[in-house]
Amino acid sequence: MSAGLKYFFSKDHTWAAQGEDGLWLVGITDYAQNMLGDVVFVDPPKVGQSVEQGTVCGLIESVKTGSDLYAPLTGVVDAVNEQALSSPERINDHPYDTWLFKLAATASGAEGLLDQSAYESQL
Repeated sequence: MSAGLKYFFSKDHTWAAQGEDGLWLVGITDYAQNMLGDVVFVDPPKVGQSVEQGTVCGLIESVKTGSDLYAPLTGVVDAVNEQALSSPERINDHPYDTWLFKLAATASGAEGLLDQSAYESQL
C-alpha cells in the first residue's frame, strides 16, 4: 500500500484512498485480483461520469472471468489511470498502487466503508 494513504474497503472488494488533492483513488483489492486471476482488460467509468456508491460502474476481465466493478463512493469521475488500461497486469502485481479511476466524491460515504481489519475479517 502506498505510504501516506489511508485505505477504505467496500464489501464489493474495491478500495478507496483520498489523495492530497482531495480526490479519491479507486482500485480493486488484493483479494479481488487474486480471485480473478490474470487481469487482461479494464473498462472503468468514463471521465465526467457520475457513479453511485455500491452500484456497477465498470468491468474487469481476466483470463478466467469477467467481474463488475462497483463504486465505493458516490461522485463524479475526474480521471482514469491510462497505465492500468494499457498494462492491466499491473493490477495483479500491485493492486494497492494501481488505481483505476479518481473520484470527486459528492457525498460523504467513507463512513460506510470498512477499515483494513474489518475488511479482512469478512473474507
